[in-house]
Amino acid sequence: MAMWYYLGNKEINPGGKHLVQNKEERSILIRDHQVMKELLGNLDENLSFIKEGLNVEVRLKDDSLDLFGYSEELNLAEGLLKNLVYIIERQRRLDPQDLKYLMEMAKAGGDFDIRELLNDVICIAASGKTIKPKTFGQKRYVDALRKHDIVFGIGPAGTGKTYLAMAMAVQAFKNREVSRIILTRPAVGGGENLGFLPGDLQEKVDPYLRPIYDALFDILGADSYLRLFEKGLIEVAPLAYMRGRTLDSAYVILDEAQNTTNEQMKMFLTRLGFGSKVCVTGDITQIDLGKGRQSGLKTVMKILNDVKGIEFINLTSADIVRHPLVQRIINAYEAYESVENNG
Repeated sequence: MAMWYYLGNKEINPGGKHLVQNKEERSILIRDHQVMKELLGNLDENLSFIKEGLNVEVRLKDDSLDLFGYSEELNLAEGLLKNLVYIIERQRRLDPQDLKYLMEMAKAGGDFDIRELLNDVICIAASGKTIKPKTFGQKRYVDALRKHDIVFGIGPAGTGKTYLAMAMAVQAFKNREVSRIILTRPAVGGGENLGFLPGDLQEKVDPYLRPIYDALFDILGADSYLRLFEKGLIEVAPLAYMRGRTLDSAYVILDEAQNTTNEQMKMFLTRLGFGSKVCVTGDITQIDLGKGRQSGLKTVMKILNDVKGIEFINLTSADIVRHPLVQRIINAYEAYESVENNG
């Protein structure tokens, strides 16, 4: 375990040089050498990243880290290191993505406790992997899904909108909170002109529903999924097949909702039956509808924003849990589009 010491407002004189006024020293004792090794990183790269990012001096001294700097920066560095040590003690490793995310949180100045994320387990995947929110934005999203009957998860690709919703649906099904899971998305950019595609219904819709299948296989395993699918307890279908139905005791997920029309969105939301929960996911920057057609997701954000029992959660590039380059790509596109729109 790491032990934390505050040495108070104290002028530091490293190396016997001239005193630097109003700087402080704090020391962190880490007795577990494996934790210390993981915290420092290869060739102390993690330590260098923290020093540069938060403008503090960090020095390794036997089984402790000595911090030098101004009070505000030291508070951020101390909180960051405390959370990093907790992650390593729990997971025995530190992912670069975790370090980068927590650094961004620290620089934003927010008061946060990483235990909120690490202790919030949604379910265990078939592979034994623990599924849980990885960012505080994802945590807000998962909490909203627990609390509200209709939740809209809106944000860029890679933020876990659909995957987390499916994990929540699977857990609700296992807990017998619902009797079935229904997953749907608009096919062919909202037009759903499936008749023009070759093959039977399953062959027509499979390419559009493949991301949903992939997530289900990962969470449930192929055998469990096929067994539940054959019993009709899991249904994966294009949005057009929701028309005229009342969906009771079901966990219903509408994916890629930015490609619904206004009529389709209204039709879908009014299918909600007793004992059901609905999650709608989408990315309003990736609308594939034809020219002149309004996105049902963009419209519903204006219409239902203040309706009690409905929650809108906006995820951002900070919540992306894919390759770090994905976050940079999305940020670059957002900056470009902002200039284009304002130009």
